[in-house]
Amino acid sequence: MLARVKETRVNNAYEKLKADILSGELAPGFQAPEPEIAARLEMSRTPVREALIRLEAEGLVSLIPRRGAKVLSIQLQDLIEVMEILAALEGLAASILARLENKADVLAELVCASTAALLAREQNDLNGWIDQDDCFHRIIAKHSNARLEREIGLNLDQIHRAVRVLTRMNGAPVEADADHRALIDAISGGNENAASEIAQAHRLNALQALKSVFERSGVSQL
Repeated sequence: MLARVKETRVNNAYEKLKADILSGELAPGFQAPEPEIAARLEMSRTPVREALIRLEAEGLVSLIPRRGAKVLSIQLQDLIEVMEILAALEGLAASILARLENKADVLAELVCASTAALLAREQNDLNGWIDQDDCFHRIIAKHSNARLEREIGLNLDQIHRAVRVLTRMNGAPVEADADHRALIDAISGGNENAASEIAQAHRLNALQALKSVFERSGVSQL
């Protein structure tokens, strides 16, 4: 019973801190000692410490002896590496979805997320578009297999803040809507090769767009 309570507290601390980091509320470069972070969450230090260890393993924070935790930034090279990894992983995930026999549920979820993303872009709701685009990609991961879902999820977390900042600077890409529709059609039609190729091209095209914004802004990290 006590172990379950402890695990719940650790998970709560982890989820809250992770959400604050991905949303930018805890911005890159933010640093605070563990007691201050625990006070911020209104929790004891032990679950906060364990949550920070998990976040460090995911590359979101760095634990500094006697100085607490620091939220890590993402550099251009980090962005390139993660996006290239995602292209490969999402290509595989999309091909797995294409060969599913029963995929009505996944198609419905993808259409819902894609439609919501399109609506958000048309309304110039950049935060809404970012969230729905992220949801679209996580749906693909969720319906592939557990290992792929974990790896894709971790890499999406790595780039989430950079995508959020750069999209606010450049706007939501119009071509993403067509890519989403083409990918849904390939998955629906059971075309594994097309689904894989579209998913990979979509991610690599997004990388080129993000690189351009990154370089044009003159910053070296986000």
